[in-house]
Amino acid sequence: MDAYGGPESGSNGMTLDRQGRLTIAGHAQRDVYRLESLAKGAKITMLAEKYEGKRLSSPNDLVYRSDGSLYFTDPPYGLPTQSDNDPLKKLPFNGVYRIPKALSHAAGAPPDDAHLELLIRDLTRPNGIAFSPDEKYLYIAVSDPDHKVWMRYDVQKDGSVANGKVFCDATSDTADGLPDGMKLDQKGNIYSAAPGGVYIISPEGKHLGTVKMPEKTANLNWGGDGRTLYITASTSLYRIRLKIPGVRP
Repeated sequence: MDAYGGPESGSNGMTLDRQGRLTIAGHAQRDVYRLESLAKGAKITMLAEKYEGKRLSSPNDLVYRSDGSLYFTDPPYGLPTQSDNDPLKKLPFNGVYRIPKALSHAAGAPPDDAHLELLIRDLTRPNGIAFSPDEKYLYIAVSDPDHKVWMRYDVQKDGSVANGKVFCDATSDTADGLPDGMKLDQKGNIYSAAPGGVYIISPEGKHLGTVKMPEKTANLNWGGDGRTLYITASTSLYRIRLKIPGVRP
């Protein structure tokens, strides 16, 4: 097998399901999979590889809904050229998908790609993904240098989404970085990798402020007692203590 030749090898976003199993966006591997334990050599369960018979581009970030379904974004960043005309790119769009029964997918079973649902297909670079605390809304960070926005969608009873609109726009912010991974606190505020560091955005879409970072940020997650935000950046891992606890799996 030839060595991977692109700029972003390996995996990308990760999340725990409510059973404590780690689910991973297999970025350069072009799939979504789950580790059945955190032990060395743990069994891997593949959750998604193809949509309508065509390989996914490079799953980037993912989040579980309380009903056990899994939502993930699929931009082309894991492909060798990271472009929409990459020879390996099989799908003509950069989608946001839903795996309806991901939580109950049997350990070791093959992916049930026949039931993989395409929810959104009109975003240029869907990246970070998160639900509001009440799961009424799905947020998508769009990491397009020409359209640095966070989108908000109404979540329907069947798990589909509707009424997408720009929730917050950072296109005019010239600081280094793009909308990327995000998490929410228990009051519905969004914390997202963004130009200049970590944007804090109110539930109404107002940019409340930025946690300034010394390097480009990519993703973040809650740790400890839920009031410590851990932030991944270009070369380092950071943490900041906050007053409002976060929403955790």
